[in-house]
Amino acid sequence: MVGIIVVFPNKDNAANIRNLLVRGGMEVTGVCTTGAQALNYADAADDGIVVCGYKMKDMMYTELREYLSERFEMLLIASAGRWSEGSIEGVVGLSMPVRGYDLMNTMEMMMQSVERKRRQRKKELKNRDPQQQELVAKAKELLMARNHMSEAEAHKYLQKSSMDSGTSMTETAQMILRVMNRG
Repeated sequence: MVGIIVVFPNKDNAANIRNLLVRGGMEVTGVCTTGAQALNYADAADDGIVVCGYKMKDMMYTELREYLSERFEMLLIASAGRWSEGSIEGVVGLSMPVRGYDLMNTMEMMMQSVERKRRQRKKELKNRDPQQQELVAKAKELLMARNHMSEAEAHKYLQKSSMDSGTSMTETAQMILRVMNRG
């Protein structure tokens, strides 16, 4: 299931959007008023969709987009002039006032896109060659030994580092091995 995070400076607006989505059969994982809160929810998820307004209490939507992983999509709900000024990758715009029908259709389209990307990542993982698998296994072993992590924690750390840096898990494993073998 795709995680949906709703973030608007006005808590009532956020709740109304959440209610529309829930009535449409979608699972909303978080409702918040600041970008920082949205980022906390996003850190707990591998991927998802952030539904937001143009400006939150602590940041603009462009800043939030920069801080989010590439695995997240963003649905910006704002006046047409706000989101048509310049297109940002990973941001889809919906003009105000929002009609429930348009919101649901746009969300369905975005959820399909996130699911398609998720399937593609899983397919790439299965196609990892034995050398790459060995490299990832060595990085996990090193993390487990030096940082007293379980295998699951080491794997999650590698995944998160890979996601945050925008590199493959193999490239992240190489970097970790280089850095940890220096010290």
